[in-house]
Amino acid sequence: MSNAHSAGVRSGLLLLLLPLQAASVAGLGLLVTGPLAGRWPLSVEDGVNRALADRRETLVTAVSAGMSRLAATESIVTLTLVAVLALLLAPGVPQVRRWRNAAFLAGSVAAQSAVFLLVTVVVGRARPDVPHLDAAPPTSSFPSGHVGAATALFGGLAVLAAGRLSGARRALVVGLLLLFPTAVAVSRVYRGMHHPSDVVVGLLNGGCTLLVMAYALFWSTPGTRTSTGLPAPRTRPDDTGAAHTATRIPTAAPAGPGRTVVVRHPHGCDDGTAARVRALLRGHGCTDQVWTSTTAEEPAGALAARVAEADTALVVVCGGDGTVRACADVLSGGGIPLAIVPCGTGNLLARNLRLPADPDTALREALAGTTVGIDLGRIHGDGLAPTRFTVMAGAGFDAAMVRDASARLKRRLGWAAYVLSALRHLGDPRMRLSVRLDGGAPLERRARMVVVGNVGSLQGGLPLLPDARPDSGRLEVVLLDPRGVAGWLAAARHLLTRPATRASGPRLTGGQERRAARGALEYFSAERIDLRFARPQPREIDGDAFAAGTRLTAEVEPGALRVCLPVRGPAEQVAAAGPVRAADGAEEPGGARVTARPPARTGRPDGVR
Repeated sequence: MSNAHSAGVRSGLLLLLLPLQAASVAGLGLLVTGPLAGRWPLSVEDGVNRALADRRETLVTAVSAGMSRLAATESIVTLTLVAVLALLLAPGVPQVRRWRNAAFLAGSVAAQSAVFLLVTVVVGRARPDVPHLDAAPPTSSFPSGHVGAATALFGGLAVLAAGRLSGARRALVVGLLLLFPTAVAVSRVYRGMHHPSDVVVGLLNGGCTLLVMAYALFWSTPGTRTSTGLPAPRTRPDDTGAAHTATRIPTAAPAGPGRTVVVRHPHGCDDGTAARVRALLRGHGCTDQVWTSTTAEEPAGALAARVAEADTALVVVCGGDGTVRACADVLSGGGIPLAIVPCGTGNLLARNLRLPADPDTALREALAGTTVGIDLGRIHGDGLAPTRFTVMAGAGFDAAMVRDASARLKRRLGWAAYVLSALRHLGDPRMRLSVRLDGGAPLERRARMVVVGNVGSLQGGLPLLPDARPDSGRLEVVLLDPRGVAGWLAAARHLLTRPATRASGPRLTGGQERRAARGALEYFSAERIDLRFARPQPREIDGDAFAAGTRLTAEVEPGALRVCLPVRGPAEQVAAAGPVRAADGAEEPGGARVTARPPARTGRPDGVR
């Protein structure tokens, strides 16, 4: 259940950008056909169309006809099918990458078309009042479907080529591919089929669709890695030009005699994967294996009992984030190392720890690697027994989306069910809450969602909490409070254009907060976070829904869980940026504002330890 929750929530948040994109384009169309129709530059569009119609030449008309046919529906569908087939059969490319590339291209073309059709239902704009060289389709002139489809197809191919080629060859191929949407745009205006603004918005529609699909399907691995597999630490304000080294001391991964307890999620880890895990462990010297399966009542199986009855050298978890969280809750502070075999759909902790996505490879490299201490978050609240999380916990919009997703639709549609659930909550009122950091004075806020994170990246590498590190000894907090369509777009732009981890810049302390995306996002950092809500709010922990409540208290447990991680090559050093200090109201790179506040009190109130 938690695997589907985690993957669905994160992917659903990304795909919510598509209906927002459709709403934005439709809103722009209503402005173009309404109050802005007589204003410059729209006021000169008719003159542009008439001037081109008066100067038509045989050769240019023939070339424009070819470009127009190239972007027609039949051509786009045919070319997309051919390109998808070629991507699936591409030699020398891993199978997962082939399927992902094909899904990206086909999904981009389909999603752009869906947005276009939705907009034409809302916006009705007549074709230019000049002779038309093509048969006019029954849809609105705004936006240009030909241009949007060409941008999605040829722009998508350019994205894939940019990741595959290098040097002058990449520049040539990408440049040629990007010429096609531009040529189609000029041709459609020349042939009297669209106003200039129609093709401009068509280009934007196709480009935005590519951006959303790229982040939803491609896992970016920003930042650098240390020899333990964790991302290289950020440059802190007191650095003198070099990045800190990891504070956790790695030790060799366990091997040889001693019991190995394997916790298996029966749906995520099929029989074939289980057999390979068993063989890999045996080949590594782990012959005394005890297996236990998870259930809804026992999300960690019989792990606690198996660990208590005999000396255990290693625990292996075959499942997703929910299974890992349940096992981490049992092992916290005990010193028994944990090896993660990512068998869920989301696997956000594994992704943030830079583990290979393939279960067999992840286990093989972990057994040959080192054990590293990572932090856990410990959380409790009214009606919520103390538990731990490895990824994120929160309340508000995110949790409501998890809670209200239809079980029937989840079985039929997968993560798409979360998109439908999220649409029901877009109009939910903002919640009033107070945030207390490390026992300091409460900060009164309004927000749609609050998330406390031990790690920072969501599905597709989306950097929700760019300061978060699993070995920092702190938890990161983000409040999401977009105001209207513009606020949602500002938040989306900020998240989609930022690296998953910040290599430099001021790092938040308990006495600072940082705002970004025109105030739609607000970040904090602390060892202990107390949240109080004016009204009961839905809550979620690592993608599992919990009962609504008015309180959440989370605090970090530094180095509480030992995890087996692959050994990496020498860490790339973060570029030395010199000491960076945040003055009151200073801005960090990227436009986010850091505001200094009086230091928080260091004494902690009584609570969960």
